[in-house]
Amino acid sequence: MELVKAALAEALRLLRLQVPPSSLQGSGTPAPPGDSSLAAPPGLPPTCTPSLVSRGTQTETEVELKSSPGPPGLSNGPPAPQGASEEPGGTQSEGGGSSSSGAGSPGPPGILRPLQPPQRADTPRRNSSSSSSPSERPRQKLSRKAISSANLLVRSGSTESRGGKDPLSSPGGPGSRRSNYNLEGISVKMFLRGRPITMYIPSGIRSLEELPSGPPPETLSLDWVYGYRGRDSRSNLFVLRSGEVVYFIACVVVLYRPGGGPGGPGGGGQRHYRGHTDCVRCLAVHPDGVRVASGQTAGVDKDGKPLQPVVHIWDSETLLKLQEIGLGAFERGVGALAFSAADQGAFLCVVDDSNEHMLSVWDCSRGMKLAEIKSTNDSVLAVGFNPRDSSCIVTSGKSHVHFWNWSGGVGVPGNGTLTRKQGVFGKYKKPKFIPCFVFLPDGDILTGDSEGNILTWGRSPSDSKTPGRGGAKETYGIVAQAHAHEGSIFALCLRRDGTVLSGGGRDRRLVQWGPGLVALQEAEIPEHFGAVRAIAEGLGSELLVGTTKNALLRGDLAQGFSPVIQGHTDELWGLCTHPSQNRFLTCGHDRQLCLWDGESHALAWSIDLKETGLCADFHPSGAVVAVGLNTGRWLVLDTETREIVSDVIDGNEQLSVVRYSPDGLYLAIGSHDNVIYIYSVSSDGAKSSRFGRCMGHSSFITHLDWSKDGNFIMSNSGDYEILYWDVAGGCKQLKNRYESRDREWATYTCVLGFHVYGEQGRAEPHVRGPRQPRDQRPIHARRLAPRLAGRQGRQHLPVASAGRWGRGAGARHALSNPLPVPRLLPRRLIAAWRDRLARRRGPAPPCPSLGRLFPRLTSRHSRSRISLEGANGAPAHTV
Repeated sequence: MELVKAALAEALRLLRLQVPPSSLQGSGTPAPPGDSSLAAPPGLPPTCTPSLVSRGTQTETEVELKSSPGPPGLSNGPPAPQGASEEPGGTQSEGGGSSSSGAGSPGPPGILRPLQPPQRADTPRRNSSSSSSPSERPRQKLSRKAISSANLLVRSGSTESRGGKDPLSSPGGPGSRRSNYNLEGISVKMFLRGRPITMYIPSGIRSLEELPSGPPPETLSLDWVYGYRGRDSRSNLFVLRSGEVVYFIACVVVLYRPGGGPGGPGGGGQRHYRGHTDCVRCLAVHPDGVRVASGQTAGVDKDGKPLQPVVHIWDSETLLKLQEIGLGAFERGVGALAFSAADQGAFLCVVDDSNEHMLSVWDCSRGMKLAEIKSTNDSVLAVGFNPRDSSCIVTSGKSHVHFWNWSGGVGVPGNGTLTRKQGVFGKYKKPKFIPCFVFLPDGDILTGDSEGNILTWGRSPSDSKTPGRGGAKETYGIVAQAHAHEGSIFALCLRRDGTVLSGGGRDRRLVQWGPGLVALQEAEIPEHFGAVRAIAEGLGSELLVGTTKNALLRGDLAQGFSPVIQGHTDELWGLCTHPSQNRFLTCGHDRQLCLWDGESHALAWSIDLKETGLCADFHPSGAVVAVGLNTGRWLVLDTETREIVSDVIDGNEQLSVVRYSPDGLYLAIGSHDNVIYIYSVSSDGAKSSRFGRCMGHSSFITHLDWSKDGNFIMSNSGDYEILYWDVAGGCKQLKNRYESRDREWATYTCVLGFHVYGEQGRAEPHVRGPRQPRDQRPIHARRLAPRLAGRQGRQHLPVASAGRWGRGAGARHALSNPLPVPRLLPRRLIAAWRDRLARRRGPAPPCPSLGRLFPRLTSRHSRSRISLEGANGAPAHTV
């Protein structure tokens, strides 16, 4: 629509520029003098005076060009005094309407303010009786069409603001009917998923060029990771040669050095490997105790592009990536991996998460795949090389134990072969799952299954005397069985003294086994930590145990275990910081409310909410904390006694945000029922009463912030709205968002607004101001006219449609030229039109159809016609 308006205005301007002055004088009709009774409004040149004609419920614009002294151009200065723009019939409003009483809002500088003069007696009125003669009716009909079409083209936010509830508002008052003006230098518009969002620039910023274009100089560094992923992963806990414990959570591999003695409190340090782009699912430590292999799952990046599974081999001392293996070779993710031990870790075995669970062997130093085969359609939970023979690989999982023989292919990519032998259960019951296994020094293999049994597997040699082709082949069968736990066995660990540790799921016991699977010692893990997921042997007799409730325990079998790392077991949603102490509180889908100490990196306390917690906020005094739940309930708890002091229900939908005002007098609660509930709070925060409701959002509330004085709220919603509320004035919505551009906010948690435009504006930005870079034009302009707006300089195109310049048959139409915009007409078209005008001295030739100039632009507006009248009432030009 902007291109249509600009193209029409340019064609009409060229008509005025190319007509010789003699042709105007030869017509015998002098130009009418300017009307001194109507002063030019501020922000418009003296030569262009618009007038508004209100007909029914539609506001239309008719601009009459009147000659008056004064230089052309657009005034970007402050608005003129109020008296200079007032008319006897009423006060001019910013939005283009008028009222019979009351002063108009001053508005920002540089806005085009249409002036509404007193209505004349001959002004045509729609839906009203007319006493004009039948000969004047065609003229009035053409005039109404021209006014309506000109209003369609002049309207600035016609296409962008139709889809949203809140149009791109200018600083017009609440009663303003036309507020979609091109705000010069005071607003920024961006498109988010096709929806236009207008953000007003604070008055202290003269231009966007004053703002730094790059990222801020401050940087963030990861200090501590709270949590351990033990609920749904295996092969996730090892001890390095340096004594550091390595485990993973999310995309980070953590290297943790415990502090204190065995069983004592934490206090050690952390380092982090952050080379992965998606969640890490498994780990393996090289026999040298320094190099680590970590496999990640498939995912998507921040731009929505797919991320392929890959294995990283990196140095735990320098945290530098040494090798990247299998990029594009794995599907869905990396489920299990293991280094070979007999040849100093020269090979790496990987099992992916595809339907066939592809088993592959890789050369670690060169990153080449040596062999690959489909393993099974059932889940594969563990893989490992025989420590005495790298040609033997074992996998276990759902109802199977497979023994693989790898031969050839060393140094030749993809030339190796893998053959499988399936373990024979014989007279023993086949379990549903075999989650873990360990190699014994004598060559036997111990497996732990879902029945709580430990099975000993041995190799039976081939017998050539057995009848049949080639005799009996070598098989792997069960040698012994011992019932160790109630429920599944999740972990087995071979200690340095040759004993074996087993960790049970249901009974949460940790048992040490001697030769012949004789139980030597055991310990029980507390119930609130969950079952044993992984076991690692630390320095001396120290043991490290990972649990299914994402806790990392440290201790030994004699003295017991204490937590050193704890975390949530499900999605984390609520987070708030203490106003005066180095503490923070979290809640999530695991229904746990946890208070963390930032000094000791430990859990201070946790309680069970019985429901899902989604948001939380501390009172400014720090004595109480408010927590919003997914059922519409919100609680207030005492941070010292952990007792619930208030329990309130607002609606039956989940609460997305709770926020105390800076002075602690109000509590705002944003709900998924599109309402913000306001409560007045006592000085200690223990008591609260309903103060009001902020209603006006068309979608659920996502974020809100209080102003520093505690009287106003800025809120965002799920459909990308930015609304402002006057809480102290009765929870009223502020219609004039421009007035809030300089308001200071206590917090900036809203994700929409000028304070975060630098991050958002990288996607489909549109800067509305005196300067608009080429790469920041609207998307539709770049798509429809890629060659029209070039770098040929700037031309001045008119703002409004044309009025009458003279009277008589030889009338010419002229337009003022206040606004600088990029040239839109091709040079060849301009040159041809200039030559055609120079050869003619008679009546103005018909203007070429806009559809011929821009056929793609007029296809959507084929029903819009603009008729420019001559002095005798006949249409001179029709587009």
